[in-house]
Amino acid sequence: MKRNTLLLISFCLFAQLTMAQAPKWLDKAKRAVFSVVTYDKDNNIINSGNGFFVTESGVALSDYASFKGAERAVVIDCDGQKMEVETILGANSMYDVIKFQVNTNNKKVTTLGIASTAPAQGSDIYLLPYSTQKDKSFTAGKVTEVSSIGEQANYYTLSLALGDKQVSCPVLNAAGEVFGVAQKATGKDAATQCYAVGVKYGMSLSISPLSVSDITYKSIGIKKGLPTAEDEALVNLFMASGQVSPEEYTRLLDEFIGQFPNSVDGYIRRATNYVYTSTDESGIQKAANDLSKALSVATKKDEVHYNAAKLIYTYQLTGPENKYKDWTMDKALAEIRSALAIDPQPIYTLQEGDILFAQQDYAGALAAYEKVNQSNMASSQSFFSAAKTKELLGADIKEVIALMDSCILRIPLPISATDGAYFLERANTYMQTEQYRPAMLDYDTYYRAVRGNVNDVFYYYREQAAFHARQFQRALDDINMAIKLNPEEPTYHTELGVINLRVGRYEEAEKSFNKTISLVPDYAEAYRLKGVALQQLKKIDEACENFKKAKELGDTVVDSFIEKTCK
Repeated sequence: MKRNTLLLISFCLFAQLTMAQAPKWLDKAKRAVFSVVTYDKDNNIINSGNGFFVTESGVALSDYASFKGAERAVVIDCDGQKMEVETILGANSMYDVIKFQVNTNNKKVTTLGIASTAPAQGSDIYLLPYSTQKDKSFTAGKVTEVSSIGEQANYYTLSLALGDKQVSCPVLNAAGEVFGVAQKATGKDAATQCYAVGVKYGMSLSISPLSVSDITYKSIGIKKGLPTAEDEALVNLFMASGQVSPEEYTRLLDEFIGQFPNSVDGYIRRATNYVYTSTDESGIQKAANDLSKALSVATKKDEVHYNAAKLIYTYQLTGPENKYKDWTMDKALAEIRSALAIDPQPIYTLQEGDILFAQQDYAGALAAYEKVNQSNMASSQSFFSAAKTKELLGADIKEVIALMDSCILRIPLPISATDGAYFLERANTYMQTEQYRPAMLDYDTYYRAVRGNVNDVFYYYREQAAFHARQFQRALDDINMAIKLNPEEPTYHTELGVINLRVGRYEEAEKSFNKTISLVPDYAEAYRLKGVALQQLKKIDEACENFKKAKELGDTVVDSFIEKTCK
């Protein structure tokens, strides 16, 4: 009985493969089918499968699983010719399908025509396996179920068994048009049926603006394409700039410009990349070339002049040893004034102010900043820049603080770490004018903005504000934090001693000054202050010894203490 069953199964399979007459389109169609081999980073084979061409230029479909983890892939056509997979154009791991570009060396390849309509349930279908032999093998079956994927694509259940080496082979209708990519069924169903994801779904796959963060694409090391729409491709570039290597980002910029040769943004972004990554003049020359090209294709030429001014300004701020040709602050100023001549936007005026500030033309810079501050582009940055410029011009410190107040009024809530820096600057300005309580409050705001991520110097400055504001416990807490972060800094131990003197903790003060002296044995002030602590402890002789040591080390303040205390 078992022998008869095996004979029956063999007969059915033979009938499925040979009883149906070979379609007339078979020979040509089979030339579009290929084998896929994928490799890891060490060039070891990790998988193999099938696929087929859908465009004469080499766009093809296969299964995603074969490409997962691959750093490289090749296709082998029916003549045994190998071609590299050049670019991933789209992928979906759930439906296990991938679209990619094969490097055909500019030669046309044989393709399968895509069916315009889905085959109806019960329709005859044909699966074409990959083969390098001149045979007419195929597998015939029928469509048993059609379900939808989205609005225009379908998923099919087929009445044919799929061999292990037939996954991702094309499934065609009676007219020789491909409608599906074969997928294996699992379990007991695998003996009688398989599935196919619609070719239209595979062709609809594309690289999205956020694909650079998609694990589906990140698990494949082969080069990814860019979105076909320029605005989406620009978003993709922006996302990639912070997530891929500098080399990969440079390649994406080149590819973007190749795809969108009239994109001003593309040339400006590549020029910016050259400026930030160049190690010699050749990189700056490339940036200059891209800026020239951007200017030639731009309709809004003021934007190109503005970006050129920013790049030259940034380049100059890095202080290059061998400066490139005419890329000077004067050149940056000329560029921004060209932009202003076309369209006097406040943002251009702000850049003009920054360039003049860098040239130490503070009067000119202040005039630019004040102009911006009177416009609808007034911002924290523009008011802060005006404040620092006025300070350098020697203006009344009250005017500087007023500008800092205007800066801070424009800071959005919640306060970010970046904007917190404005509070730190105003606190330092308050300290100059002996406004210690407002300074302390600004230091507190900065501390919260950076979530306590501060160093010992910050604690020292805030301690100074708290001490002069007579907030002695706060001053003690902050100076102890400074010491904890930097225990070898003598100034901090001296300051701790001063606070302890102020609150009458004379023995603690003496210990602090001893620590200072152990760190810096010739610290004259520490000897004088230690003498004061000893004086309060009624240790007059020891106090006078320390006063004498301070005087020997050049402390002139100590004379009055010696006169009053020591005989």
